[in-house]
Amino acid sequence: MRVSIDSGICIGSGMCALTAPSVFEQDDDGFGVVRDGREDGGGDPLVKEAVRGCPVQAIQMD
Repeated sequence: MRVSIDSGICIGSGMCALTAPSVFEQDDDGFGVVRDGREDGGGDPLVKEAVRGCPVQAIQMD
């Protein structure tokens, strides 16, 4: 599995970082980013919840 956030779509709601903080964080501008080294989702079951919870569907999981 590979997790990414489309920075062109992200509105910075922070739901990803709140839902799966081991995988997502917010950058200095408040937009969601995948933590370095966690692009594989880190086996965190909450990644799927973060994908579902993103209000603009900016998170991709391949």
